[in-house]
Amino acid sequence: MDIIRLTYPHLNVDLTYPESVVAIGSFDGLHKGHMAVIQAAKDIASEQGRASAVMTFDPHPSVVLNKHKPAKMEHITPLDKKIELLEQMGVDRVFLVTFNKELSSLLPQQFVDQFFIGLNIRHVVAGFDFSYGHMGKGNMDTLPFHARGLLNQTIITKVMNNDEKISSTFIRSLLREGKMEKVASLLGRPYAIKGTVIQGDQRGRTIGFPTANMEVEETYITPPVGVYAVQVKVGDAYYEGMANVGYKPTFYQEEKQLSVEVNLFDFKGNLYGEQLEVLWHRYVRNEIKFNGVEALMDQLKKDERQIRDFFQHN
Repeated sequence: MDIIRLTYPHLNVDLTYPESVVAIGSFDGLHKGHMAVIQAAKDIASEQGRASAVMTFDPHPSVVLNKHKPAKMEHITPLDKKIELLEQMGVDRVFLVTFNKELSSLLPQQFVDQFFIGLNIRHVVAGFDFSYGHMGKGNMDTLPFHARGLLNQTIITKVMNNDEKISSTFIRSLLREGKMEKVASLLGRPYAIKGTVIQGDQRGRTIGFPTANMEVEETYITPPVGVYAVQVKVGDAYYEGMANVGYKPTFYQEEKQLSVEVNLFDFKGNLYGEQLEVLWHRYVRNEIKFNGVEALMDQLKKDERQIRDFFQHN
């Protein structure tokens, strides 16, 4: 899969690339609604004998356009994971466009000329609510006018799940509520985060539940405090396990630093310095302060039995 990074004004001219069918959008989350747009572009490209492409933006437009947003954004699917998923889908080419103030100031006609016609794109596929150009004044209704007969378009209507519109905003709210099974049903896969294993207090080893203490990459949304059924990817292997997001109240009275720890079932080895990917399947319970280590150990054994049973039957 080719990745072409573009910043306005780019120097590419017509016929630089083979004719393509492009799916365009921010695609944060790559949820089922986004997948429908991208799959439609792939199908049309196959029918027309053209390359399939995705055009997306970095950083997310809201970082530039919304003055009340923080300078960084917590993503459902950060850019590196997005690229990985697009490659798995079999997309031929990704146009990665730098979103900045100059790009946001383009007139709709300028955007179409630069980023569609100028890149030899012959068919655009987008969601019904996609907009382009200064203040979003261009949309799928105006595209035929701006295209001047040089490209065609396909509009994908909203994708529903049990009478609910699938959207990144809805998925974010579910993530912050810990509703991981619902999130997975909208993404089409479990929510996943990446992080590096760092030195912890090693207390888990002394009670029979060694954990990997993760430094989670800042671009991810960390699930709320609690215990979860997870899968952990180590290299190319997956292990079932349980994760704890919280402040370890049994051992620390006034802990301020949120930690993410994972206990991998049936794993033996040293994980320090390894990058792990954690797939969040189910919220199990809230974090509890126990009256001593024995009570904590008893609960952890119950958690493990419950989580093993969950994976056995799912």
